[in-house]
Amino acid sequence: MKFLGHPVHQMLIVFPLGLLATAVIFDLIYLLGDGATMAIVAYWMIAAGIIGGLVAAPFGWIDWFAIPPGTRAKSIGLWHGAGNVMVMLLFAASWFVRHDLPERPDTVAFVLSFMGAGVALLTGWLGGELVDRLGVGVDDGAHPNAPSSLSGRRIR
Repeated sequence: MKFLGHPVHQMLIVFPLGLLATAVIFDLIYLLGDGATMAIVAYWMIAAGIIGGLVAAPFGWIDWFAIPPGTRAKSIGLWHGAGNVMVMLLFAASWFVRHDLPERPDTVAFVLSFMGAGVALLTGWLGGELVDRLGVGVDDGAHPNAPSSLSGRRIR
């Protein structure tokens, strides 16, 4: 699915990935002893990242259905999507565990978010494989001198 000539899923995934990665960074800062504020910020980053993931997911699902069956891309796309469901579940569980005391998360909350970040690294690589190696979401005939997607001109 495209908007102004560009894949919507690829535009949206930067938000959950960035927010969830930032949550992990704030968790690490908290663990290094920099106060409850960092844990609270991580809590809200996780909440925003989950919302962003829920917004991006349907567009990835739509794109997956457009991949021809029986291809390597279809298989990689399935692993990418299933892995990202796992990422969302791990971060949602971390957020839920923090809910009562977001300023003092327990060890389980950190383990869940760090596991989610690890899985996100793998699924992010799989997403890169889909686009950069397998050309999913890339216009046929794309090249360094292709006209702007806003020009209305076809790529030759």
